[in-house]
Amino acid sequence: MPKSGEPVPPAARPAPALFTDRYELTMVAAALADGTADRDCVFEVFARRLPHGRRYGVLAGTGRLLEALPHFTFGDDELAALREQGLTDQRLLDWLADFRFTGDIDGYAEGDLYFPGSPVLTVRAPFAEGVLLETLALSVLNHDSAIASAAARMVAAACERPCIEMGSRRTHEEAAVAAGRAAYLVGFASSSNLEAGRRYGVPTTGTSAHAFTLLHDDERSAFRSQVDTLGPGTTLLVDTYDVDQGIRTAVEVAGPQLGAIRLDSGDLPTLATHARQLLDSLGAASTRIVVTSDLDEYAIAGLMAAPVDRYGVGTSLVTGSGAPTAGMVYKLVQRDGVPVAKKSEGKNSVGGRKHAVRRHASDGTALAEVVSSAPITPRDGDRDLVVPLVRAGATCSDVTPAEAMAQARAHHEQVRAALPPEAWALSRGECALETVTA
Repeated sequence: MPKSGEPVPPAARPAPALFTDRYELTMVAAALADGTADRDCVFEVFARRLPHGRRYGVLAGTGRLLEALPHFTFGDDELAALREQGLTDQRLLDWLADFRFTGDIDGYAEGDLYFPGSPVLTVRAPFAEGVLLETLALSVLNHDSAIASAAARMVAAACERPCIEMGSRRTHEEAAVAAGRAAYLVGFASSSNLEAGRRYGVPTTGTSAHAFTLLHDDERSAFRSQVDTLGPGTTLLVDTYDVDQGIRTAVEVAGPQLGAIRLDSGDLPTLATHARQLLDSLGAASTRIVVTSDLDEYAIAGLMAAPVDRYGVGTSLVTGSGAPTAGMVYKLVQRDGVPVAKKSEGKNSVGGRKHAVRRHASDGTALAEVVSSAPITPRDGDRDLVVPLVRAGATCSDVTPAEAMAQARAHHEQVRAALPPEAWALSRGECALETVTA
């Protein structure tokens, strides 16, 4: 078994090759037949716009995509599945049997911010290789970036009070792992998901649900069992029956050194204030208050004046209502060195491989995102945003997933600190930085 944060063997995860839309393969089949499969192409991933009212997005999932890339192959089982689904073109199947990505990938560092038009991922490869990555790249980056962008707003609203990701029971089992990773990347303190801990070194936490209290003949017995097993530093859930009595019983059982109580229902600002007063009166001044119950960034901001020590966030983080899609697309922008662009109304693209820098004032505050199909003449304070990720099919870094996570987390903290003050507002508004097309 790998240690926490070390790479998980491929056999322990689903093979990614069939996490692919069928039309990617039909395009490859046609390109192989007409001789265009080997044309040198550049694809870019970008978002045309941010979700309504959002001021910035956070790029997440790049590390997961790079982890999947070496395992994106078609073995006997995958080829058999394709035949069963009617993909019987022998030229295509032979090509897939030998497929290994051999191209180059560049992109924004994971954890960086993005804005409309930011070229967050650039794939240069023969057409057939590049187009085959579209579905995988978009499914990973769209999901993880949506979670990270929502989680970043919650971290900002919490004003340094820790947030716990608790969404595993509200989403797909693999999405839960990715959500724990994405939330931790932008500053959440921990996750309830154990697989996120195993794969990425995310700190994990958790104690008990209401079911554990209901299992026992009375609340005191449940609290005694938990304290005997986990110690007085545990967190006791005190709102199964009566909150006041639950708090009194918790302190009687665990003593004034009780680690924390959790409130999961009711008028949380009022309950938290009352709970703090009661805990203090019982001599448990150091006992923390954890609140849960469908929190989002607005609910967290509304609790700012309440004596809350940490927040547990689940449903609103991992579902579409709280984490609207990042809306990223994967478009061909260059073929054999010639820019190409889509002209459809409302879905147009800009041809040519892009360069991108973030422009900063002399005090380090970010001013604008500059994106251009031509090299950008650097100015003082400019930071190149596009970095090499893959060369000739091999990743440019050999760090473990946990090490990559630590790097992305530190990078995100640095770039968020450079945002102008208005970017931190939770109210709907314009993008924090203007995207300038040079």
